[in-house]
Amino acid sequence: MVKAQQSGRSGGSRKGDATKLKILDAAESLFAHKGFDGVTVRQITREAEVDVALVNYHFGTKRELFDSVLMRRAEVVNQDRLDALHGVSREAAPDAPTVEAIIHAFLEPLHQRVASADSGWKDYFALVAQVNSSHDWGGEAMTRYFDPVVRQFMVALQQALPDCPPENLYWSYHFLSGALTLSFAETGRIDNLSAGMCQSTDHDALYPRMVRYCAAGFQALCEPAAPQN
Repeated sequence: MVKAQQSGRSGGSRKGDATKLKILDAAESLFAHKGFDGVTVRQITREAEVDVALVNYHFGTKRELFDSVLMRRAEVVNQDRLDALHGVSREAAPDAPTVEAIIHAFLEPLHQRVASADSGWKDYFALVAQVNSSHDWGGEAMTRYFDPVVRQFMVALQQALPDCPPENLYWSYHFLSGALTLSFAETGRIDNLSAGMCQSTDHDALYPRMVRYCAAGFQALCEPAAPQN
Protein backbone atom coordinates (compact mmCIF):
# COMPACT_ATOMS: atom_id res chain seq x y z
CA MET A 1 0.00 0.00 0.00
CA VAL A 2 2.80 2.43 0.86
CA LYS A 3 4.56 1.74 -2.40
CA ALA A 4 1.39 2.38 -4.36
CA GLN A 5 0.87 5.70 -2.62
CA GLN A 6 4.46 6.76 -3.27
CA SER A 7 4.11 5.82 -6.91
CA GLY A 8 0.93 7.85 -7.16
CA ARG A 9 2.58 10.93 -5.69
CA SER A 10 5.52 10.56 -8.05
CA GLY A 11 3.19 10.24 -11.01
CA GLY A 12 1.25 13.30 -9.90
CA SER A 13 4.46 15.28 -9.55
CA ARG A 14 5.58 14.33 -13.05
CA LYS A 15 2.19 15.32 -14.45
CA GLY A 16 2.34 18.65 -12.61
CA ASP A 17 5.84 19.32 -13.95
CA ALA A 18 4.69 18.55 -17.48
CA THR A 19 1.74 20.91 -17.08
CA LYS A 20 3.98 23.71 -15.79
CA LEU A 21 6.33 23.20 -18.74
CA LYS A 22 3.46 23.42 -21.23
CA ILE A 23 2.25 26.65 -19.63
CA LEU A 24 5.75 28.17 -19.59
CA ASP A 25 6.36 27.27 -23.25
CA ALA A 26 3.02 28.69 -24.36
CA ALA A 27 3.45 31.86 -22.31
CA GLU A 28 6.99 32.39 -23.58
CA SER A 29 5.92 32.17 -27.21
CA LEU A 30 2.87 34.41 -26.79
CA PHE A 31 4.64 37.02 -24.67
CA ALA A 32 7.51 37.13 -27.19
CA HIS A 33 5.18 37.75 -30.14
CA LYS A 34 2.49 39.92 -28.53
CA GLY A 35 4.05 41.44 -25.43
CA PHE A 36 2.90 41.20 -21.83
CA ASP A 37 -0.16 43.42 -22.27
CA GLY A 38 -1.17 41.79 -25.54
CA VAL A 39 -1.71 38.34 -24.02
CA THR A 40 -4.39 37.05 -21.66
CA VAL A 41 -4.12 34.12 -19.29
CA ARG A 42 -6.94 32.44 -21.17
CA GLN A 43 -4.98 32.67 -24.43
CA ILE A 44 -1.99 31.09 -22.75
CA THR A 45 -3.97 28.18 -21.34
CA ARG A 46 -5.72 27.68 -24.67
CA GLU A 47 -2.32 27.48 -26.38
CA ALA A 48 -1.02 25.12 -23.68
CA GLU A 49 -4.24 23.08 -23.79
CA VAL A 50 -4.71 23.19 -20.02
CA ASP A 51 -7.41 24.47 -17.69
CA VAL A 52 -7.22 28.21 -16.99
CA ALA A 53 -7.19 27.63 -13.22
CA LEU A 54 -3.84 25.85 -13.48
CA VAL A 55 -1.97 29.11 -14.14
CA ASN A 56 -3.00 30.43 -10.76
CA TYR A 57 -2.35 27.07 -9.13
CA HIS A 58 1.21 26.72 -10.44
CA PHE A 59 2.35 30.34 -10.79
CA GLY A 60 -0.10 32.83 -9.28
CA THR A 61 -0.82 36.03 -11.22
CA LYS A 62 -0.06 36.72 -14.86
CA ARG A 63 2.91 38.87 -13.79
CA GLU A 64 4.24 36.03 -11.64
CA LEU A 65 3.93 33.73 -14.64
CA PHE A 66 5.86 36.26 -16.74
CA ASP A 67 8.58 36.39 -14.08
CA SER A 68 8.78 32.59 -14.12
CA VAL A 69 9.20 32.65 -17.90
CA LEU A 70 12.08 35.12 -17.60
CA MET A 71 13.76 33.30 -14.73
CA ARG A 72 13.63 29.83 -16.31
CA ARG A 73 16.16 30.54 -19.03
CA ALA A 74 17.94 33.39 -17.22
CA GLU A 75 19.25 30.87 -14.71
CA VAL A 76 20.71 28.77 -17.53
CA VAL A 77 22.29 31.75 -19.31
CA ASN A 78 23.69 33.19 -16.08
CA GLN A 79 25.38 29.94 -15.10
CA ASP A 80 26.80 29.43 -18.60
CA ARG A 81 28.18 32.97 -18.58
CA LEU A 82 29.80 32.56 -15.18
CA ASP A 83 31.36 29.25 -16.23
CA ALA A 84 32.73 30.88 -19.39
CA LEU A 85 34.08 33.88 -17.46
CA HIS A 86 35.81 31.64 -14.93
CA GLY A 87 37.27 29.66 -17.82
CA VAL A 88 38.86 32.63 -19.60
CA SER A 89 40.08 33.97 -16.25
CA ARG A 90 41.86 30.69 -15.49
CA GLU A 91 43.41 30.59 -18.95
CA ALA A 92 44.76 34.15 -18.63
CA ALA A 93 46.00 33.87 -15.02
CA PRO A 94 47.97 35.47 -13.51
CA ASP A 95 47.05 38.22 -16.00
CA ALA A 96 43.55 39.51 -16.66
CA PRO A 97 41.68 38.13 -19.69
CA THR A 98 41.53 40.33 -22.76
CA VAL A 99 38.48 42.46 -23.40
CA GLU A 100 37.62 40.33 -26.41
CA ALA A 101 37.85 37.13 -24.34
CA ILE A 102 35.53 38.59 -21.68
CA ILE A 103 32.96 39.68 -24.26
CA HIS A 104 33.21 36.27 -25.91
CA ALA A 105 32.44 34.67 -22.54
CA PHE A 106 29.44 36.97 -22.18
CA LEU A 107 27.99 36.36 -25.64
CA GLU A 108 28.97 32.81 -26.53
CA PRO A 109 26.35 31.13 -24.29
CA LEU A 110 23.65 33.06 -26.15
CA HIS A 111 25.16 32.16 -29.50
CA GLN A 112 25.19 28.47 -28.58
CA ARG A 113 21.61 28.55 -27.34
CA VAL A 114 20.11 30.32 -30.32
CA ALA A 115 21.74 27.73 -32.58
CA SER A 116 20.34 24.83 -30.55
CA ALA A 117 17.42 22.63 -31.50
CA ASP A 118 15.28 24.31 -28.82
CA SER A 119 13.39 26.96 -30.79
CA GLY A 120 12.13 28.44 -27.53
CA TRP A 121 15.43 30.26 -27.12
CA LYS A 122 14.59 32.51 -30.07
CA ASP A 123 11.30 33.45 -28.43
CA TYR A 124 13.14 34.06 -25.18
CA PHE A 125 15.68 36.42 -26.76
CA ALA A 126 12.85 38.33 -28.45
CA LEU A 127 11.18 38.60 -25.05
CA VAL A 128 14.37 39.86 -23.38
CA ALA A 129 14.72 42.51 -26.10
CA GLN A 130 11.21 43.75 -25.22
CA VAL A 131 11.95 43.80 -21.51
CA ASN A 132 15.30 45.55 -21.95
CA SER A 133 13.62 48.44 -23.78
CA SER A 134 10.52 48.69 -21.59
CA HIS A 135 9.88 52.00 -19.83
CA ASP A 136 7.44 50.45 -17.37
CA TRP A 137 9.42 47.71 -15.66
CA GLY A 138 12.20 46.60 -17.98
CA GLY A 139 14.96 48.14 -15.88
CA GLU A 140 13.67 46.47 -12.73
CA ALA A 141 13.37 43.07 -14.40
CA MET A 142 16.81 43.19 -16.02
CA THR A 143 18.34 44.29 -12.70
CA ARG A 144 16.74 41.39 -10.85
CA TYR A 145 17.58 38.63 -13.31
CA PHE A 146 20.85 39.64 -14.95
CA ASP A 147 22.71 42.35 -13.01
CA PRO A 148 24.36 40.11 -10.37
CA VAL A 149 26.20 38.27 -13.16
CA VAL A 150 26.77 41.42 -15.22
CA ARG A 151 28.53 43.01 -12.26
CA GLN A 152 31.04 40.16 -12.21
CA PHE A 153 31.77 40.83 -15.87
CA MET A 154 32.20 44.53 -15.08
CA VAL A 155 34.84 43.64 -12.47
CA ALA A 156 36.68 41.56 -15.07
CA LEU A 157 36.48 44.37 -17.63
CA GLN A 158 37.84 46.86 -15.09
CA GLN A 159 40.78 44.51 -14.49
CA ALA A 160 41.37 44.21 -18.24
CA LEU A 161 41.14 48.01 -18.64
CA PRO A 162 42.48 49.30 -15.30
CA ASP A 163 42.87 52.91 -16.44
CA CYS A 164 39.38 53.17 -17.88
CA PRO A 165 37.02 55.63 -16.15
CA PRO A 166 34.20 53.55 -14.62
CA GLU A 167 31.52 55.61 -16.33
CA ASN A 168 32.98 54.69 -19.72
CA LEU A 169 32.84 51.01 -18.81
CA TYR A 170 29.16 51.32 -17.93
CA TRP A 171 28.35 53.23 -21.10
CA SER A 172 30.21 50.60 -23.09
CA TYR A 173 28.21 47.82 -21.46
CA HIS A 174 25.01 49.76 -22.13
CA PHE A 175 25.84 49.81 -25.85
CA LEU A 176 26.79 46.11 -25.78
CA SER A 177 23.49 45.22 -24.10
CA GLY A 178 21.49 47.10 -26.72
CA ALA A 179 23.40 45.50 -29.57
CA LEU A 180 23.01 41.96 -28.32
CA THR A 181 19.29 42.19 -27.49
CA LEU A 182 18.49 43.70 -30.87
CA SER A 183 20.68 41.25 -32.76
CA PHE A 184 19.51 38.08 -31.02
CA ALA A 185 15.86 39.13 -31.35
CA GLU A 186 16.12 38.53 -35.13
CA THR A 187 13.88 41.46 -36.07
CA GLY A 188 14.73 41.30 -39.79
CA ARG A 189 15.74 44.98 -39.81
CA ILE A 190 19.20 44.29 -41.25
CA ASP A 191 17.67 42.03 -43.92
CA ASN A 192 15.62 44.93 -45.27
CA LEU A 193 18.33 47.54 -44.85
CA SER A 194 20.95 45.46 -46.67
CA ALA A 195 18.51 44.28 -49.35
CA GLY A 196 19.14 40.68 -48.30
CA MET A 197 22.93 40.90 -48.19
CA CYS A 198 22.81 40.26 -44.43
CA GLN A 199 20.36 38.02 -42.61
CA SER A 200 19.32 38.60 -39.00
CA THR A 201 19.07 34.82 -38.56
CA ASP A 202 22.67 34.23 -39.71
CA HIS A 203 24.29 34.00 -36.30
CA ASP A 204 27.46 32.47 -37.67
CA ALA A 205 28.04 35.73 -39.54
CA LEU A 206 26.69 37.94 -36.75
CA TYR A 207 28.51 36.53 -33.75
CA PRO A 208 32.23 37.00 -34.56
CA ARG A 209 31.55 40.49 -35.90
CA MET A 210 29.67 41.47 -32.75
CA VAL A 211 32.48 40.30 -30.46
CA ARG A 212 35.12 42.26 -32.39
CA TYR A 213 32.92 45.33 -32.75
CA CYS A 214 32.00 45.52 -29.08
CA ALA A 215 35.53 44.83 -27.86
CA ALA A 216 36.82 47.63 -30.05
CA GLY A 217 34.15 49.94 -28.65
CA PHE A 218 35.19 49.25 -25.06
CA GLN A 219 38.83 49.85 -25.91
CA ALA A 220 38.12 53.04 -27.85
CA LEU A 221 36.09 54.60 -25.05
CA CYS A 222 38.74 53.66 -22.52
CA GLU A 223 41.65 55.21 -24.36
CA PRO A 224 42.81 58.61 -23.07
CA ALA A 225 41.06 61.42 -24.89
CA ALA A 226 43.19 63.11 -27.54
CA PRO A 227 44.25 66.64 -26.58
CA GLN A 228 42.21 69.37 -28.25
CA ASN A 229 43.91 72.29 -29.93
